[in-house]
Amino acid sequence: MKAAVIGLGKIGLPIAVTIADAGIEVVGGDASQRVVDDVNNGREPFPGEPGLVEGIIRSLDSGLLSATTSNSKASSGADVIVVIVPMYVDENGVPDYSILESASRDIGAVLTPGQTVIYETTLPVGATRSRLAPVLEESSGLTAGEDFHVVHSPERVFSGRIFEDLKSYPKIVGGLTPLCGQIAVSFYEAVLNFDERPDLAQPNGVWDLGSVEAAEFTKLAETTYRDVNIALANEFGDFAERLGVDVYQVIDAANSQPFSHIHRPGIYVGGHCIPVYPRFYSSVDEAALLPPLAREVNDAGPERAVSRLENHLGSLEGVTVGVLGSTYRGGVKEMAFSGVFPLVKSLEARGAVVSVHDPMLSDAELADLGFRPHVLGGQVDAIIVQSDHPEYASLGPTDLGNPKTVVDGRRILNSDHFFDSSTALLTIGIG
Repeated sequence: MKAAVIGLGKIGLPIAVTIADAGIEVVGGDASQRVVDDVNNGREPFPGEPGLVEGIIRSLDSGLLSATTSNSKASSGADVIVVIVPMYVDENGVPDYSILESASRDIGAVLTPGQTVIYETTLPVGATRSRLAPVLEESSGLTAGEDFHVVHSPERVFSGRIFEDLKSYPKIVGGLTPLCGQIAVSFYEAVLNFDERPDLAQPNGVWDLGSVEAAEFTKLAETTYRDVNIALANEFGDFAERLGVDVYQVIDAANSQPFSHIHRPGIYVGGHCIPVYPRFYSSVDEAALLPPLAREVNDAGPERAVSRLENHLGSLEGVTVGVLGSTYRGGVKEMAFSGVFPLVKSLEARGAVVSVHDPMLSDAELADLGFRPHVLGGQVDAIIVQSDHPEYASLGPTDLGNPKTVVDGRRILNSDHFFDSSTALLTIGIG
């Protein structure tokens, strides 16, 4: 058997390594020459994924992994082609299929009877059947579900623990036809090893849901549910602030009831999927009321943090503010959909002088993003913690330059360090 993985990003590359570890030859396709060169030379293109560089080297040494910038070259002759390229939404929340359709055309150009194309990119319900399969058909002149097989299998992993998650969670698949689904089950059973999960309704492993639509819906249901729950927690936090009570104490007490599961505002930090995938859901369910409202609440997180700081200090005109963390979550060097951009914009709109620190980015990288680099411990009037980098957990007022106010948007700081300090510590959810 031979496989291809189109898209060697934070999820695609670990999947390619996992396939090679199963003894299957795999060729990775990626548009970035830098990424391809890194892979072919045994380097990790991005930091923060335990075991990745060792896996790359191991796969190269076995001769089972290689990479190319040509999606068509990678796909040619592969029995199974796994597609996991990014898909975004525009400023109006409309899904942008351009990258995915381009990759599908590349695959279709070399597609031959009997091959299987598996889309792992998270999609709006119906997209595999009505949008992507037709692109493959048009490019190849073949018929999906008859000449070749099409499957949707949403990724369900978290950056920073992908290899662990591939074992922990059932692999969901859904085919264009029953045979498509059977082929996907056989492929992933040959590739993946699963942990025992007695808590699940059925044994952990590859679960065929019977259709591409059911598989698409699964990932959207997961992420949209979490987004709505996070929005509710953020509203609880706002209400608790007005009441003058400890929202974390309230939520802990509420969660002591069986079956309760309420997120705590300010400590849940989602992946970059959370701001996007609920919009995929809303794009196909015109009757949905809660998901768009939840997204509106959560998108306002950075503005909420700035308003809290303004309420505490008064006017922010000329106030120096250090923002800790630019990445979308701690420990992962990824800027897509990070709250740092609206946070800095909101601060500067109020006249604040803003600088940004991040242990994963150099000053030059921060400057390239348009930020003034912040020196940790440098004197500022206020600090806002935007990312939950573990390096920040032990910091106290002196480490932060003894600012007047610290807004901990991730509730990562130890409040004991601020006891008897002139620095006010405020906690609030950024989103």
